[in-house]
Amino acid sequence: MTTAFWCVLIAICLPYVCTSIAKFRSGKFGARANHDPRAFLDALEGMPRRANAAQLNSFEALPAFAAAVIIAHLSGHAQQVTQDVLAVMFITARLLYIVCYLADWAKLRSLVWFASLAIIIALFVVSA
Repeated sequence: MTTAFWCVLIAICLPYVCTSIAKFRSGKFGARANHDPRAFLDALEGMPRRANAAQLNSFEALPAFAAAVIIAHLSGHAQQVTQDVLAVMFITARLLYIVCYLADWAKLRSLVWFASLAIIIALFVVSA
């Protein structure tokens, strides 16, 4: 399995890291909250709420990244090392994005979000 494919697996796991932070950093998550976790997460404030928002955005970014990696692989036009480097860059950007979201660094978060989108586009471009 390629490094880029492993990065897809990491991207799949990132939203669950974020939701774990949201639930357990709130200090209120327990059996009662687990009966309706979406309502629980919607009612959070501060850093746990931002962690939930990072979770949602991570799920939104996942399909485009996975598609870009698969298309780059199937096209055969991009060298594997290029695919791997771009995939690692994407994961790095997404980790930085999560850190920025948790720290409430909105402007930097937006720049990192744009960088991760540019990396997805780059995966498509090298596939052409």
